[in-house]
Amino acid sequence: MKVYFSHGKESGPWGSKIKRLADLCKTRKLEVESIDYTDVANPDLRVERLITRLRKEQEDILLVGSSMGGYVSLVASEMINTRGIFLLAPALYMASYEHQTFPSRENIEIVHGWSDDVIPVEHSIRFAKEADCPLHIISGDHRLNTSINVVADLFERFLDRTIE
Repeated sequence: MKVYFSHGKESGPWGSKIKRLADLCKTRKLEVESIDYTDVANPDLRVERLITRLRKEQEDILLVGSSMGGYVSLVASEMINTRGIFLLAPALYMASYEHQTFPSRENIEIVHGWSDDVIPVEHSIRFAKEADCPLHIISGDHRLNTSINVVADLFERFLDRTIE
């Protein structure tokens, strides 16, 4: 199984959050790739980049997306079969983004911070209700750095359930 990370608008492919979660994947012998979108500001062009990469993949896929990367991962999952999707403060229902409806797939899990002042937590609540998926609203802001241990614990449990 291979895990693909998609970073947010203003971060990079190997920020501290992705590094921490990627290390958890590696301890489970999962392959990891983090797509670099730093040259592409448009979220839907990022979706195209991810889909192009995933179409070549022969292994089972897990998608992990943070902020705009959450949007990218979820939209791409409409065209690519995945074993699971883990979203961190996903940029859903953003007025300037092309997609405003999202697939309701099995094994989607969301983590969002109560104090997020970039992506309203209500957006994750709305999606979780529509998709009937787990949503963990935790202490923290948009980056979730102050709650990284909680995020890591939730991600480990997600991995354990998904790769059984």
